[in-house]
Amino acid sequence: MNMFCYQCEQTSGGRGCEKIGVCGKDATVAVLQDLLVYATKAIGQYAHRARRLGAKDPEADRFVLDALFTTVTNVNFDADRVEAMVRKAAKVRDRVREIYEQACRSSGEKIDYPAGPAQWIPAASREGLLEQGLQVGIKQAKAALGDDLTGLQELLTYGMKGFAAYATHALAFGKEDEKVYSFIHEALDYLTQTNPSMEKLFQLCMRCGEINLAVMEMLDSAHTEAYGNPVPSKVRITPVKGKAILVSGHDLKDLEELLKQTQGLGINVYTHCEMLPAHGYPGLKKYSHLVGNYGGAWQDQKKEFDAFPGAILMTTNCIQAPKDEYKARIFTSGLVAWPGVRHISGRNFEPVISAALAAPGFESDEPEKSITVGFGHEAILSVADKVIEAVKSGRLRHFFLIGGCDGAKSGRNYYTDFARAVPADCIILTLACGKYRFNKLEFGDIGGIPRLLDCGQCNDAYSAIRVASALAQAFGCSVNELPLSLILSWFEQKACAILLTLLSLGIKNIRLGPSLPAFITPAVLNVLVEKFDIKPISTVEDDLQAALSGR
Repeated sequence: MNMFCYQCEQTSGGRGCEKIGVCGKDATVAVLQDLLVYATKAIGQYAHRARRLGAKDPEADRFVLDALFTTVTNVNFDADRVEAMVRKAAKVRDRVREIYEQACRSSGEKIDYPAGPAQWIPAASREGLLEQGLQVGIKQAKAALGDDLTGLQELLTYGMKGFAAYATHALAFGKEDEKVYSFIHEALDYLTQTNPSMEKLFQLCMRCGEINLAVMEMLDSAHTEAYGNPVPSKVRITPVKGKAILVSGHDLKDLEELLKQTQGLGINVYTHCEMLPAHGYPGLKKYSHLVGNYGGAWQDQKKEFDAFPGAILMTTNCIQAPKDEYKARIFTSGLVAWPGVRHISGRNFEPVISAALAAPGFESDEPEKSITVGFGHEAILSVADKVIEAVKSGRLRHFFLIGGCDGAKSGRNYYTDFARAVPADCIILTLACGKYRFNKLEFGDIGGIPRLLDCGQCNDAYSAIRVASALAQAFGCSVNELPLSLILSWFEQKACAILLTLLSLGIKNIRLGPSLPAFITPAVLNVLVEKFDIKPISTVEDDLQAALSGR
């Protein structure tokens, strides 16, 4: 059985994975995920119609977030769990259809039974589901609609997958927004149209960016209300003696609960990859056994997890195929799953704690080294007067936002080289796991302002947007007129959501790499170039000179 997936930057040959995903996803999981996305469209068809009549199903809304998040790159590799979600999706669809039918009867409206996914009946066996999944994938869409329309449809779908991840994290703190659900169902319904237009799809992509901005703001609010605004904080990046647990992913609620459950047990907790920004939050850094960060970006986890002498908790993407050497001491939570890896439900981390106590831990302290995190929007804007004065005096020439997703594909050393080449009178803002390409380098400061400002996780692109908007207001110009250049790396669907947000804000001259998405066809790229002057990265020397020249 073949598959087809081109949703991430590392897709095979820059065209698409057809035998097995570069991520490790096999054809069974890939096809079941295609069917799960199809099933969410069925829910959207009825939920959108029901909403127009004032009828809603909160459980269905939240399920769609989980379903979309499940299909994000490097989240769920367990065919059993994906199949269970497909079957649940059919039941949710049926319930939403009944809600819609009742709303029609109550309002006197004629019931509209849409075609396509809404009429899907799940097969009784997995083999049958796979046959159905093979009929609703990207290749079938390409054959029916062509590459351009399919590419725009997928850009919209990937943008929604991205903000579904952020919305799921916000929901863990009790935060949700009706307009998010309303848009998802409207967009999913449109994705079932047999004759979609480029114009309408482009409009929906821009609205997707707007919704993602609202979701990132909601998640920022959830985090800061729970843990306080991030403050600049030094983080140890070398181990200390003792038993240890390593927490990777993005879910700060999981980290908090683990910290509570490990208090007084003599276990040190370390962050990994996108968990690094946790050290900037007062409500998390107060735990004395949150001792530091271990390792770097997600793609190095096999080497780093193998060397880590304790238990490992993977809270969200990106998980890779665990090596046998640590498979018994790695755990997943939330929507993350890998066959044969123990899954934690209900945030009961006792199995993780037991594994940590059974492991040797670090035998001794290593010489202390540290980096600084915690430059969220409040921290940066608190010294905005110094920043503005430095710009006006000429001591601060330019800002570079260098960040995004990291990955294993060759060419990403560009971002390290670019950061090194940034002149000493310029500041670098960074966020997401792309920061690991250079965040342990020494950059110094400009008049007491650090030249490297770590804004946080990928969703903290919201902080960078807040800072840019505030600076533009202070200088009486648009964001595009600021001495600011965006040098972005992408890997998966959250990066797509953030890119759509930047485009929806009208931000131009974004440089994107290390390669352009396989689903962005030349025709679609021409539109993006024409409207936003988006461009692929080239050489460090040429891009740096162009950026400093305002191009």
